Amino acid sequence: MSLAALRNTLRRSALNTSARAARPVFRQGAVRRLTTETPTPKKSNNNLLYGGIGAAVIGGVAFYVYTSNSDTAKEAGTAVRSGAQVAKVAANFVPTKEDYQKVYNRIAEVIDSAEGYDDGSYGPVILRLAWHSSGTYDKETKTGGSNYATMRFEPEAAHGANAGLNVARDLMEKVKQEFPWISYGDLWTLGGVAAVQEMAGPKVPWRPGRIDGFAAQATPDGRLPDASQGSDHLRNIFYRMGFNDQEIVALSGAHALGRCHHNRSGFDGPWTFSPTTVTNDYYKLLFDEKWVWKKWSGPKQLEDKKTQSLMMLPTDYVLTQDKSFKKWAKAYAADQDLFFKDFSAVVARLFELGVPTAQFTTSEPWIMANADE
Repeated sequence: MSLAALRNTLRRSALNTSARAARPVFRQGAVRRLTTETPTPKKSNNNLLYGGIGAAVIGGVAFYVYTSNSDTAKEAGTAVRSGAQVAKVAANFVPTKEDYQKVYNRIAEVIDSAEGYDDGSYGPVILRLAWHSSGTYDKETKTGGSNYATMRFEPEAAHGANAGLNVARDLMEKVKQEFPWISYGDLWTLGGVAAVQEMAGPKVPWRPGRIDGFAAQATPDGRLPDASQGSDHLRNIFYRMGFNDQEIVALSGAHALGRCHHNRSGFDGPWTFSPTTVTNDYYKLLFDEKWVWKKWSGPKQLEDKKTQSLMMLPTDYVLTQDKSFKKWAKAYAADQDLFFKDFSAVVARLFELGVPTAQFTTSEPWIMANADE
């Protein structure tokens, strides 16, 4: 069976299942009660699921055995999983929003459990994991993105831009053990949503449907921003993902959170005085402070002349120098509500890069409740 034929079988199976499925009933609202119980699917949905993906699984297994351990076999295995996800969506055989809310609430607890780590929150490093696992997308080849969660594998886990993210992956692995039904891609991006919202940021629309891939699908190094570069580099990186100048500047606002670590990136220090709270201070500081090149043995970075306690990277400072970038950076410095609106929209897009629309379990993204709501 060819790979194309296998994919056709998957599509037909999903469509047939959809035709037989009863109209789904969606439960509304968010659940604040914490639990580690794994949701039990309804029996009627089991029958729909098995009917929809049985042929796909049989065909996929046969193809895998025939091709042994080849890359084609791995691709076929991923196609089976993707087709199975589509069939689940068609049959409504998926965890509910309430189930994902429980995962969100558990992540919120993890964020607040940092104590001695950095500035007392795991939020910034969890957001960075979601960002870096999504920002590898290439719109031309349609590779990378959040769908396969390939940072689980070497060498992607060891890419320079991902230094230190083992901290976040280990934290998320503990949550995964409590909720084994959630994919890594969904878990990591949901973690990014929780990080933004729990650190006083805007609501970020999100929906599940990502699947776990193989090491062969890991992305090459060089797809994430190099902080030592300028505007041309930023455009090359972000245009490849499908973003424009305004969205580049809005995404840069994530630097309101967290800090650089000399033993990871080589750079050192926080961008703002409140690195665990989402604000537009990042933009305001860019224009309000006097920035000078830091005199030290590390890589080229800037520090604020007044206190010498803050830092900006070359890719940050370019937002004040490039005419197109500067327009949007000034706008966000002047209006936090505008920044929140644009930041929410572009982060939601970032977290969906590389995910086929048919895999999503809902046509409209959800707004997850904050842990204290």
